This record gives sequence, C-alpha cells and structure tokens, in this order.
Amino acid sequence: MSEDRETRLLMISPGSELTPDQLARMVHSMSPSVTVKETCYGCLVEGPREVVREARDRIREMYPNEVFSKVRAYPAGDPRRCRAQHGTRPGFAQLESEWEFLSKVQHGLECVERGEGPVQMEKEEKLPVDRFKKICEANR
Repeated sequence: MSEDRETRLLMISPGSELTPDQLARMVHSMSPSVTVKETCYGCLVEGPREVVREARDRIREMYPNEVFSKVRAYPAGDPRRCRAQHGTRPGFAQLESEWEFLSKVQHGLECVERGEGPVQMEKEEKLPVDRFKKICEANR
C-alpha cells in the first residue's frame, strides 16, 4: 500500500441495527474515488488516504457508538489474504473476537453519554481448594 492510499476496516457493533449493506452503500455514496467491499462485519474502504479518513469521520459522526474503524495492512482483494484466491486468513480469529467485544464497548460509550459513572464491581471471593476438589470429583 502506498503512502497516499489506505485500506480501512469499518466494523459494526453486534448491538447496532445498521447492516453491512447499509454501511457499504453509505460509504460508497460519499465518494466515487473509494472502493468499498461489503463484509460480514461491515465493510472495507480503500482509496486516497484523506478521502478514506473523511468517509470514516462522517460515518463515525452518524454512528458514534456503533461503527468502529482500524487500518488494514493489505488492500482489498490482495491475493495473500483473499479467500477467492486461496489466501490465508491468520487474523480472522482476532477480528472475530474484537467484533464480539464491540457490543460491550458500545454499551460503555452509551453509559458515558448518559452521564453514568463507573460501575462498582463486587469483589469475588476465591474458591477454596477443597471445595474445588469436591466439585471436580462430583462431576467425573
């Protein structure tokens, strides 16, 4: 990827009602100079760095707690990563775990917007070893 181009992942929180199709269409309508590829988690946006970042910022203004973004190291359709060309997908497990966590991030951001303070968690007591042994023996 050259210095003046960027590929970015736009991921929709699982708690959002926005669909990947809607997101891809919105981004596509923002600029004819970007390439948009719809994915199961949102879309890939590729094009001139400033145009991609402008589209990212506009989407984040519309959906501040629902759409998240990060730079992708490879361009869309890169044969080293594209399944259609039998590329590998070593980062998919990480991407999937990040996607699952986004609903918690969305909830936290919405709480902050409502002015709710931090939640105090109750301290959990450790399970005594002998009780743990009994549980293990009972479930053999």
